[in-house]
Amino acid sequence: MADNNQQNNQQNAPVEDVGRLRQVRRDKLSELQAQGRDPFQIVKYDQTHHTQQIRDNFETLEFVPPVDEEGKAVVVPLSDVPSEKVVSLAGRMMSKRVMGKASFANLQDRDGRMQLYVSRNDLGDEAYADFKKMDIGDIIGVKGFAFRTKTGEISVHVKELVLLSKSLMPLPEKFHGLTDTEIRYRQRYVDLIMNEDVKETFKKRSAIIREIRNFLADRDFLEVETPMLVENAGGAAARPFITHYNALDEERKLRISLELYLKRLIVGGLERVFEIGRVFRNEGVDTRHNPEFTLMELYQAYTDYEGMMELTESMFRYLAEKVCGTTLIKYGDNEIDLGKPFERLTMNDAIKKYAGIDFDTVKTDEEAKALAKEHHIEFEDRHTKGDIINLFFEEFCEKNLIQPTFIMDHPLAISPLTKKKPTDPEKVERFELFINTWEMCNAYSELNDPIDQRERFAAQDANAAAGDEEAEHTDEDFLNALEIGMAPTGGIGYGIDRLCMLLTDSETIRDVLLFPTLKSVKK
Repeated sequence: MADNNQQNNQQNAPVEDVGRLRQVRRDKLSELQAQGRDPFQIVKYDQTHHTQQIRDNFETLEFVPPVDEEGKAVVVPLSDVPSEKVVSLAGRMMSKRVMGKASFANLQDRDGRMQLYVSRNDLGDEAYADFKKMDIGDIIGVKGFAFRTKTGEISVHVKELVLLSKSLMPLPEKFHGLTDTEIRYRQRYVDLIMNEDVKETFKKRSAIIREIRNFLADRDFLEVETPMLVENAGGAAARPFITHYNALDEERKLRISLELYLKRLIVGGLERVFEIGRVFRNEGVDTRHNPEFTLMELYQAYTDYEGMMELTESMFRYLAEKVCGTTLIKYGDNEIDLGKPFERLTMNDAIKKYAGIDFDTVKTDEEAKALAKEHHIEFEDRHTKGDIINLFFEEFCEKNLIQPTFIMDHPLAISPLTKKKPTDPEKVERFELFINTWEMCNAYSELNDPIDQRERFAAQDANAAAGDEEAEHTDEDFLNALEIGMAPTGGIGYGIDRLCMLLTDSETIRDVLLFPTLKSVKK
């Protein structure tokens, strides 16, 4: 029986022969064009089945040809095969093994691979000769019937075969496991062809986004769209990308968040809104950060950050069940339980737990800075007690937060858009969810006091004037919206890419972005 993993000799060629192999393929194309059989002139193909459909419905699709007196299968014309048994597949030929009058090949479509049995008796001399000239990577269409080989493999017995597109570049011999993984990211189209697990990751990413929409639709949220090119890039602490709008002869920024426009819609009375969209932050690239990424933000009127915690916990559990089939997921060496109630800690309690310092007893900025020096925490002169608390949390706590944990009640100094806690005005009603040491989302009881908001914007303006490139700026139109009146509101933002990393056990954000940001290649 054919070895489905065997590649033809062209794939075993050294790198220096790639140019020659490309020329061979171009010569084959020229020959076809000279004969009036240019595959690039074909505009459609009647594809009735995909590979998985054949496997799933094999019992009803299987066709067993009659046998002669010697027990050999009779060659049956396609016209004699019952119409309900005829299958038509299209995809890329990934392997081919020619054995005289009969051959085996492997066709790959969106769902996977299917073995093909191709014989001269079925195709005829001319069509079989054409098949033997085809190359690995060519896109073909086949029509025939499903059968099971002597070894039990579900396959397609090909009665008709057509070349739909000529591959002019040989596929790599071995793609998975290349040490220079950057090639995989730069040529994602080849990565998807050669690595089934990569294709499955992006299918799962699509499922995650689809199920987020389903979850929120069941909770009566309205999906909306807001501008990407903005005058004031607010809603997060990040440096924006800047561009020029020629028609207006004005500077514009690419949005860094979805927040301020979505809140305007809460003011407008839409009550429950969300958006899934690209945002852009002019910052470094590492395993968990890409300068453009997908963010989901939602806002719900008449609830607070407690309501957002319930929604978040329910959503993560729902996504794990729908996409992974279980709430007990693995990431690397860690087993993460999304089925148990998520732990809840205030930021100060987390620092007390993991660093042994109680910041609730620290009264001044100077005391906080003295503690930072004592524990070798680097800080800037402009930093306040609230900033120092955040630095301690990042240094001592994040690395311990493997299981789902809500970190609540952040310092006011690092939360310019959040409502203060009535019982402690130095803190705000904010939480971040941490899983696998990562911040997975950020949520607030949203600030709806326009006077307080103006004062906080002023403080951010002062930080910007002092050199903080990530500080927010006063947004007069947003303040005007708040003065019209915004209901008590809970809001939350999820980084979709990091969520996809978690649910697909992917090591780096580049593994869940089809086209991650890469430095340009100098030519």
